[in-house]
Amino acid sequence: MSIEHANATESDEPSGANESPEAIESDAATDASDLDAEDLVLGYPTAPEPVVDGESIAAEPGAVTALVGPNGSGKSTLLKGLANQIDPDGGSVLLDGRDVHSMDTKALAKRLGLLSQESTSPDSITVEDLVYHGRYPHRGFFERTTSEDARAVERAIDLAGCGHLRDREVGSLSGGQKQLAWIAMILAQDTDVLLLDEPTTFLDLHHQMEVMEIIETLRDESDVTVVVVLHDIEQAARLADRVVALKDGEVRARGPPEAVVTEELLSGVFRVDAEVVDTDSGPRVTPIRARHEE
Repeated sequence: MSIEHANATESDEPSGANESPEAIESDAATDASDLDAEDLVLGYPTAPEPVVDGESIAAEPGAVTALVGPNGSGKSTLLKGLANQIDPDGGSVLLDGRDVHSMDTKALAKRLGLLSQESTSPDSITVEDLVYHGRYPHRGFFERTTSEDARAVERAIDLAGCGHLRDREVGSLSGGQKQLAWIAMILAQDTDVLLLDEPTTFLDLHHQMEVMEIIETLRDESDVTVVVVLHDIEQAARLADRVVALKDGEVRARGPPEAVVTEELLSGVFRVDAEVVDTDSGPRVTPIRARHEE
């Protein structure tokens, strides 16, 4: 059985095999990474039209960018495109100016981590072993774990607040506990860019707040560039530095939360009448009624 995680596989070429020493040194000197999509066209073989058709976005280095929109708006598809999970039909995704599709899988997994909604693992694996799995991009197939791996795992477990779960089997955990364990694994991957696909969906309020606190800590205490898909627009407004709103695969608005999360946007994109009030912690959204087609 295998564990899916952020494009990292143990059979890929060693990281840096196709990179010059100058390029590696240049990457190391960068504090926070740029992740840009340019004229990106994304779709699926079974779909007659692209889900995302020629859109461009830029994730602010070292900041949190939230992708929001109604169901079927293309948020998760766009995130998969950014993570090189979907081959684009057009356009490019650039990580610090380099096309991610030109990077071998392990080299990309050392720079970019993805927490998807389809993550799976054997139920019998312990949380600590799951988190160690996030270190695979940093070592060869037959290499033992190192003290650096151990430090990264301990930091990830501490940041995710799941130390009390380390010896528990993943199959015995609640949904919220599993999510914290998966987040710890992605944090152990120790990447410059972190992509999270609806990490708070189906969680109770306590675990939602824990996940949001983890993201806030990453923003405030590290140089990680975060792109997160959120179902709750008020969470996005409170958490993100920038918000990108999508509908029908098109970017309808982008900018700081107070500029994007407006009553007009909620009406036009989410089809709800709502009251939006600016507060010190971001726009507060009070839904009033659903709008129906006339």
